[in-house]
Amino acid sequence: MERSQPMRAASPGLRSEVLLSLGLVMLLATIALVAVFVTHHEASLERVLGRSLLAEAAHPAAPFEAVVSGTEWWSLGADGRARTRGPVAGEIDEKTLALAERARTDGEPLLQLGKLGGQIRFAAPLANGGVAMARLPEHASFQLRSAPLTVVATLGIVNVAIFTAFGSWLLRRRLIIPLEEVARAAVAIGQGEEEARAPEEGPQEVAAVGRSLNEMTEALQERSGELEKAVTDLRGANRELRRTREGLDRAERLASVGRLAAGVAHEVGNPIGAMLAFIDLAARDAGLGEESQEHLRRAGSEGERVRIILRQLLDFSRPGRPTRRPMDFAEIARETLVLVSAGRRHHHIAFSQSDAGELPLVSADPSTVTQVLLNLLLNAADAIGDREGGRVELILRAAPLTVRPEESHDGALGRTHLDAVECLVCDDGCGIPEKDRERIFDPFYTTKPPGQGTGLGLANSARLAEDLGGVLECVTPPKGFATAMALRLPMAERVEKREVREPPVGMTLA
Repeated sequence: MERSQPMRAASPGLRSEVLLSLGLVMLLATIALVAVFVTHHEASLERVLGRSLLAEAAHPAAPFEAVVSGTEWWSLGADGRARTRGPVAGEIDEKTLALAERARTDGEPLLQLGKLGGQIRFAAPLANGGVAMARLPEHASFQLRSAPLTVVATLGIVNVAIFTAFGSWLLRRRLIIPLEEVARAAVAIGQGEEEARAPEEGPQEVAAVGRSLNEMTEALQERSGELEKAVTDLRGANRELRRTREGLDRAERLASVGRLAAGVAHEVGNPIGAMLAFIDLAARDAGLGEESQEHLRRAGSEGERVRIILRQLLDFSRPGRPTRRPMDFAEIARETLVLVSAGRRHHHIAFSQSDAGELPLVSADPSTVTQVLLNLLLNAADAIGDREGGRVELILRAAPLTVRPEESHDGALGRTHLDAVECLVCDDGCGIPEKDRERIFDPFYTTKPPGQGTGLGLANSARLAEDLGGVLECVTPPKGFATAMALRLPMAERVEKREVREPPVGMTLA
């Protein structure tokens, strides 16, 4: 069971990360700037406001309230009693009195700004030994501080906005777009587009990434080509090894069959001939009844069957070399089909032939081709048996002579270069079990009941097809059929060209 990899959370894009990081840095820098500005402003405010309040405290008779309206003034005498100064003065608080005592003790004016929105207090020693005290209203803190803070905040927001917009545009133009092009090129390379290349433009680092990706792609393509060539060579070597092994196996089987056929012909042939002669003599006796005559006829028929089997064995062990010449494959197939369909035992089978247009001539021996097709058609008819409505069809079309192990039969038909003509013998009979497909061309292997088949028909047919330079194999049947045997013979034009290119040993072409 395949283990699933843990899902990784999608990370934000590079632009988002960079802008977020730079925005955070800009915000911190703005905060630091605001802090510096506020500190400077507080120091300036303390200095300016202190001078103004000190100048106002120097007019004990009538404070002019030049700083902030509503400022409350008191004076603290040398006797420690607090008195009001000016038209506006409420109850003096403890914090103001404490600030006045500190100013008397230190001998210098003191200003206490407090928090934003809080009250501002002032105390300054007087020449008569007293202390002038002032308490600004609460709105003074906002009035004196809010305007500069508003300006600073607005400036910070504008800075962050401008920085973000310009940074986004600059990042997209100089970094994001080049990286996206590199990513698209990487995807195209991953999908197998051999001409895809990453752009080598943009910033130095991005161009270096694209250049490295292109170098890696070229190296991978070179190695892939070497691997494909090695795999192709290995497959070819494997095919040759399989063919050599099959050839050796077949040669061994044929040698065994040859020895067996010679022994059978020697040991059985002569006695069978003598038996048939005696049966023929006995059948001429006029005194035999009809039943005896029938028995002798059947005995002669079975003896003739044995002799035919012996002849097939001898033909298999000592095959003759066929004479090849250009011939019309479709015409030979049509004549053989008429010959088989005319038999009385095949009247319930529908025989037909379909040709894919005008087909080229093939190089073969007509009698040998007829023998192979006759075997295939009889096998197809036997597979249907006595079932009514059976169908046998011959399909002739151009095809490749050989089908590579890694491709299907139908896939091979789609090649551009076709060098053979194929006759497909199809039937809707019982079919061939998958486990028997590799053995049907072995000598003496048959799925028919004893006495109905010798197992030499397909073996002889495969050998004859090979002698003609062709191929006989079992292929996937078309829709509606159970079995299909394909006989492919080389085109005559291809054979003639090959013979011209390859002269016999010891001869030269003028």
